[in-house]
Amino acid sequence: MRVAGAAKLVVAVAVFLLTFYVISQVFEIKMDASLGNLFARSALDSASRSTKPPRYKCGISKACPEKHFAFKMASGAANVVGPKICLEDNVLMSGVKNNVGRGINVALVNGKTGEVLDTKYFDMWGGEVAPFVEFLKSIQDGTIVLMATYDDGATKLTEEARRLIAELGSTSITNLGFRDNWVFCGGKGIKTKSPFEQHIKNNKDTNKYEGWPEVVEMEGCIPQKQD
Repeated sequence: MRVAGAAKLVVAVAVFLLTFYVISQVFEIKMDASLGNLFARSALDSASRSTKPPRYKCGISKACPEKHFAFKMASGAANVVGPKICLEDNVLMSGVKNNVGRGINVALVNGKTGEVLDTKYFDMWGGEVAPFVEFLKSIQDGTIVLMATYDDGATKLTEEARRLIAELGSTSITNLGFRDNWVFCGGKGIKTKSPFEQHIKNNKDTNKYEGWPEVVEMEGCIPQKQD
C-alpha cells in the first residue's frame, strides 16, 4: 500500500510539473507574439508619423523664413460665407469669429511684433464710405493691412478711398468693381506695390456662383518691419 501511494504521489507530481511546463511554454509563445505585434505596430506608427507632411502656420504650403509673418486669407463666397484672414496661426477674422460683414473687411497688424491692432468691416453697398476713409487715414506707418471683400466691396468706394488703399500698395483697387472678389495685403508707408494681391472680376459668363465669381485665396510670408 505504501508503495502504491508513493507511486501515485510521484505520478501526480510528474503530471503537475508537465502541466506547468506546457502552460508556461504556451504563455511564453503568446507573450512573444504579443510583443512582436506591439513592436510591429510601433514601427508602423513611427513610419506613418515620419511620412506625414508637416503643417505650417495658417496651413500655408511651406514654412516662412525667419523674421517673416505667415498669412493666409480668402475672400467671401457670394453673400453666404464670409472671408477669413489668418496670421501666424491666429485667425483674425472669420464667420466663425462673427467679426466679418458685407463690404471690405480689414485687419491691422503691428509690422514689428505681429500684434493685432484692429479688425473692422465697412459696408460698401448699404453703408457710407466716410467712416472707411477716416479709418484709412488713421492707419499708422509700419502697420500691416490685410483686406478681403465679401458680397460687394466696391459700390460706395470713392476716388479718395481708392487712392488711400493704393498708397498701401494695392494695384487692383482702381479696377475693383461691383461684386468682384479681392484680397490684399499691404502696409502703411510701403515704398513699392505689394506682391500680395488677388482679384477676380464679376463676370456672368465665368462666375462660379450666380452673380458672384469664385472665392479668391492667397498665402505668403510678410517681412517683419525692421528698425
